[in-house]
Amino acid sequence: MPLTRSKHSKSEKQSPTGLQTGPDYLAVARVRRPFGVKGELLLAILTDFPDRLAQNETLYAGEERLPFEVETIRRHGTDMLLRLKAVRGRDAAEKLRGEVFSIRVGDLPPLPAGVYYLHQIEGLEVVTEQGELLGRVKEILKTGANDVYVVQGEKGEILLPAIPQVIREVRLEEGRIIVRMMEGLG
Repeated sequence: MPLTRSKHSKSEKQSPTGLQTGPDYLAVARVRRPFGVKGELLLAILTDFPDRLAQNETLYAGEERLPFEVETIRRHGTDMLLRLKAVRGRDAAEKLRGEVFSIRVGDLPPLPAGVYYLHQIEGLEVVTEQGELLGRVKEILKTGANDVYVVQGEKGEILLPAIPQVIREVRLEEGRIIVRMMEGLG
């Protein structure tokens, strides 16, 4: 199951059925420090897809989600340099040190079929092909070879590799994942 990583905010919505529908905002970068004297910001990237930052005209700062219009953004080694229209000079940039910038979930680009954002998977109910409830996805671990879904339920914690042999179907509209348990997983 290909996934894209973005840290999600703590503000999550509940659907009328009580299912968690995900965050309103996703954290994509954190301000390391001001860069230069003209108000640029050096950003640490918090997403697997940093190009997502360049696709947005507005970024939202901090827990208050203060909107800032993007003037320019460009790569700087493994980080990015950001210039905001409202931030001029080093002193103004210094006030944003440590702030986390987010984007609205509604502004995310659509993904190809079968590919999901992490926030879409976290919290989903996990059920076997036979209908046995295993629990909910509490966390997703990046292992290098494949992601691993940490499922917490009545039987405790179960680690499920996010591979097609195990993750048979993701039904976002139902809030569940259908899995095939392989020997040694449960």
